[in-house]
Amino acid sequence: QVHLVESGGGLVQAGGSLRLSCAASGRTFDDYAMAWFRQNPGKEREFVAAIDWNGLNTDYVDSVEGRFTISRDNAKSTVYLQMNSLKFEDTATYYCASRSMWSSSRVRGQYPYWGQGTQVTVSS
Repeated sequence: QVHLVESGGGLVQAGGSLRLSCAASGRTFDDYAMAWFRQNPGKEREFVAAIDWNGLNTDYVDSVEGRFTISRDNAKSTVYLQMNSLKFEDTATYYCASRSMWSSSRVRGQYPYWGQGTQVTVSS
């Protein structure tokens, strides 16, 4: 079992930055690929970014490519999402997810472990 806790969300003006963190506990962190998804009320939870077990491979949805950076610190069992040049459309609840494979995925159903989410609100 893996327990994930997100933090770092908040209210920011368009063009600003936030860094989300996701602290993991319960299993060996570096056995797990990690990802960030986001969701707005009434909409599907969508893939944002993912990182493999050792951080060498990352993947981003086109809408955040070049603005967001996913990274991980296996010594701290934490994954991060640095969000720069934020836009109003980035407003959502952001969720951290993990799966017990070295490689990441964009598919929500392939992640069995989820955090409780952290709200990001970007004002225009």
